[in-house]
Parts: sequence; structure tokens; C-alpha cells
Amino acid sequence: MTIRTILVDDEPLAIQGLALRLEAHEDVEIIETCLNGREAIRAIKTHKPDLVFLDIQMPGFDGFSVLQGLMEVEPPLVVFCTAYMDHALRAFEADALDYLMKPVDTDRLADTLERVRLRLAEKRGAEEAGRLKEALAEHAPEAAADMVADGGGDAPASNRFEKLINIKDRGQIFRVDVDSIERIDAAGDYMCIYTGDNTLILRETMKDLEKRLDPRRFQRVHRSTIVNLDLVKQVKPHTNGECFLVLNSGAQVKVSRSYRDVVARFVH
Repeated sequence: MTIRTILVDDEPLAIQGLALRLEAHEDVEIIETCLNGREAIRAIKTHKPDLVFLDIQMPGFDGFSVLQGLMEVEPPLVVFCTAYMDHALRAFEADALDYLMKPVDTDRLADTLERVRLRLAEKRGAEEAGRLKEALAEHAPEAAADMVADGGGDAPASNRFEKLINIKDRGQIFRVDVDSIERIDAAGDYMCIYTGDNTLILRETMKDLEKRLDPRRFQRVHRSTIVNLDLVKQVKPHTNGECFLVLNSGAQVKVSRSYRDVVARFVH
């Protein structure tokens, strides 16, 4: 899978430095470089890249103006590269995949590209499934109906799901390793994310968050609670068919009767 990439920066040396670091990643193909925002908008609309590394402070159209100029087209994945930390919150509010500080650290760049690969694999998998459904609907409508009845045929694959989640909380951006998440409690459109040593608030619905987590590890055990099954150390029976899961931290989570099938993963 080739990652078609555009680099945007008003400093040619910055473009050269990033391009040099990207040479270590054979699947990254730099298809265009741009020195200002107007060039970037034209290039993105013309080439439709998978990924754009975008500077923020540029004369004329800055990085955020570039994103606004792409509102009528499907935007690529965007990673902001800047010498200033001041814009981090605004960058993530603009749905940037990541925010890298110049000069770009080699290890951080590798982590970012891994997230890019996961996102693209998920997107391309969904597109392939969509094309398959269209073909079946045209040539084998009965098979298409069966596929829909079976849930679309999308078996969960670990590379579809997030390994890191960016959470904006208390004016800071926290990069949370999904493996460290013990449980998640819902409160309206806000999620309380519990890790081994921290509690963070994420503004997102439980439905949307579930799509980002591997269901083989993260299961809903209550209408408003998701648990990392890998971090459960004990199951304690309770009355009326309910039970409690004891987590590694010592926290106890009640499993409602409607979700008790989850417990079967531990007692059988």
C-alpha cells in the first residue's frame, strides 16, 4: 500500500529535511511539494493524496486556511508540522491526525505513519466492502441480501482499530495508548477514560468511540460502560444473573444481565 503524500511548507529546507526522514519509509511516495497555501489547495484537489504534511504559519493562506479551502472535496489525512506548540488544540479540533514539532523527531514520525497506515487500511477496507456490495447487488442480489443480514461481512481485524487516541482535556492534548485504557464510562456525549494512573474526559459518543476500539478486547458490559477484557482479573457472581468484573486496578464494574454473555469469555 503506497501512501501518496504532499509536503507543504514555505521553508524549502524544512521540506528537504522532512523528505529525507520519509525516505526511510518505503511505502511513502512524495508526489508534490508546495511552498504556500494556494499551491497546496490546487495540488490537493488535483492529485487527491492520501496524506498531507502541512505547515501552519505560512504567508497568505496558513495551514488552517488550506483546510477551509478543501471543504467541498474529501480531505486527505493531515499531519501538521510546525515550530510552535501554540496551535496544537486548534489543530486537533480541525481533525488533524497528528501534530509534529519541527525539527521532526524520527521516532515520532514513525509513530505517526503507523497511525496513517491504520487509518488508510480501514478506509480502503470499507471502500472494498462497498464495491463488493454494489457488485453483488447488481449481479447476485440474493447474496447481497445475505451479506447485509450477516452484518456486512466485515470481520474485525486488529489493524482497523486505533492504537493511540488523542484526548483534549483541561487545555492539554494527551496521547493515550489504547492498551492502557481499563474502562470507559459514558456521560451523555462525554466519555470518562480510565487508565492505570489517570482519568480523562473525551467529548465523543459511545457509539463513535466503539467503532475505534477492537471489539475482541473492548466490550460493553453495561449500557454506559466499556471494559478492556484483557485487564479483567476476576469475575464475581452477583444476584439476579448479574456479576462484577474485578479489574487489575481493583475497580469493580457491574455487568448487567443483558450483557452477561460477555462474562462467558472468562468462565468457559
